[in-house]
Amino acid sequence: MRIAVARETRDGESRVAMVPELVGKLTGLGYDVAVEPGAGNHALIADEEYAEAGAVLDEAALDGATLVVSVQPLDLATARRLAPGTSTISFLPTMLEHDLVAAYRDGGVTSYAVELVPRISRAQSMDALSSQALVAGYRCAVVAAGMLRRFFPLNMTAAGTVQPAQVVVLGAGVAGLQAIATAKRLGAVVSAYDVRAAAAEEIASMGAKPIHLELETLEGSGGYAREMTEDRAARQRELLAPYIAKADALITTAAVPGRAAPMLVTREMVELMSPGSVVVDLAAESGGNVEGSVAGEVVRIGNAQVWGGRNVPSQMPGPASRLYAQNIVNLVTLMTPADEEGVTSFAPDPDDEIVAGSCVTRDGAIQHEPTRLAVEGEAAHE
Repeated sequence: MRIAVARETRDGESRVAMVPELVGKLTGLGYDVAVEPGAGNHALIADEEYAEAGAVLDEAALDGATLVVSVQPLDLATARRLAPGTSTISFLPTMLEHDLVAAYRDGGVTSYAVELVPRISRAQSMDALSSQALVAGYRCAVVAAGMLRRFFPLNMTAAGTVQPAQVVVLGAGVAGLQAIATAKRLGAVVSAYDVRAAAAEEIASMGAKPIHLELETLEGSGGYAREMTEDRAARQRELLAPYIAKADALITTAAVPGRAAPMLVTREMVELMSPGSVVVDLAAESGGNVEGSVAGEVVRIGNAQVWGGRNVPSQMPGPASRLYAQNIVNLVTLMTPADEEGVTSFAPDPDDEIVAGSCVTRDGAIQHEPTRLAVEGEAAHE
């Protein structure tokens, strides 16, 4: 059995799917690990570190591999070179990658998307969305502190008192809670809001003040919020406006995989913020929580600087890669059972809830139903 670690080819991607300290976990399962040279360069991991950990550096690492692991999806040309029967594990935004999904299907490649791993207790250690959101949430708070031209913490000195910064966080999932915790550690006064009822207790547990609005909560499945009506969204924006106007820094983190990010803050709301204010929109890549934010850019709206996040976990490639690689090891371990004699093999159980939930293509067919309908519907219109 051979696991190949692909060198990332997508623009701006600095992470790598495996780190040297976890190579031994894979070899312990019976795999040979082959790494494309330079795969870890952007994460500051030298080829020699992989070799010392027991991996083989091989420019043709993907040839004949049982399993190919990467962070971003493989490029189309590489996917078409994979031998039938090869499996892949990566992030795979299927609604944006119809051609790639079709290539996997037609080439007999079994593909797994880590963002489709079901959000159940047994799969927590394989949840790459959560591990990368942790990194992104930390990064957002640090960016806000760096851009704001004042202290986050209270400072009492002989020369006078410097008041702490007021930070508002919208969205209290993994990223939002980490942003709250980081801003609190930096000394800011933090308040936060989330549409889910359970979030208030989580916000308070991080030392922040929950914002309570007189609105119905929107509990959804898998730990995500339900989509809100436009009337409710408008009323929510109206009620949030005074909190945002008083904030020195606003951090927005609300996103639902596979859907556009909800627009939580209008341009007019940002224009009410004081001179020198900062807005950090983690969801800018998926449509943005803040009207006018641009992924990968800083724009000015009124008196505020608005930072649009773009592949934020990749901005901290070392810890992001380490966490992602552990997710991969845990998923591969699930897919590598041992027989009665203790001999392991790469044999994912198609009836296992985690395996089935994350599988996009297998046996020359698209297994993920929403993707199948979209790809086949697109082909029918051509």
